[in-house]
Amino acid sequence: MKVLFATTNPAKIKKYADELAKKGIDIITIKDIGINLHVQENGKNVIENAYLKAKAYYDKTGITTIGMDNSLYIENLPEDKQPGTHVRRINGKELNDDEMLEYYTNLVHKYGGKLIAKWVYGMVIYNGKDKREYSWNKSNFYLVDKPCQKRNQGYPLDSMSIMPDCNKYFVDLTKEDKQNYNENDVIQFIVNNIK
Repeated sequence: MKVLFATTNPAKIKKYADELAKKGIDIITIKDIGINLHVQENGKNVIENAYLKAKAYYDKTGITTIGMDNSLYIENLPEDKQPGTHVRRINGKELNDDEMLEYYTNLVHKYGGKLIAKWVYGMVIYNGKDKREYSWNKSNFYLVDKPCQKRNQGYPLDSMSIMPDCNKYFVDLTKEDKQNYNENDVIQFIVNNIK
């Protein structure tokens, strides 16, 4: 079965496409179909933003669509500095990967060089009738102001995020290191709600 993933982020696509293909679900990207809508991500949380994306692309294509959004919360930052659902949109500007890395490296440096952080993820599958939603988080890691040289296109903050359990940057984590991050649960959610 084919399903549309409403994202231009190559890291999100890469993260799920291979495992889903093994389960008979082929991911189509918005690049594959040549449509890139400008969806106003003005929801109050990641689930609302994921739904806005999924519905907009389903309405345009008629293809069952996955929408996904992330939000970032960083301890010891004032409320007005919290990225929340605006991780890439800073002061009204959409940042590219390099700009994100520069902005967050400087922010972490300003507040001590090492800050505990938490990602909250939301995913919605929409088929024109039903909306299925799933949320999870990645916590117990910290951001540092000294990024490594390795990059994960689409997820630049992986170069400055460290998992304390193994003291590795996210870009250096092995498949075994990632077992704590519920990726199998996300795959199962998609499989259960597509077929």
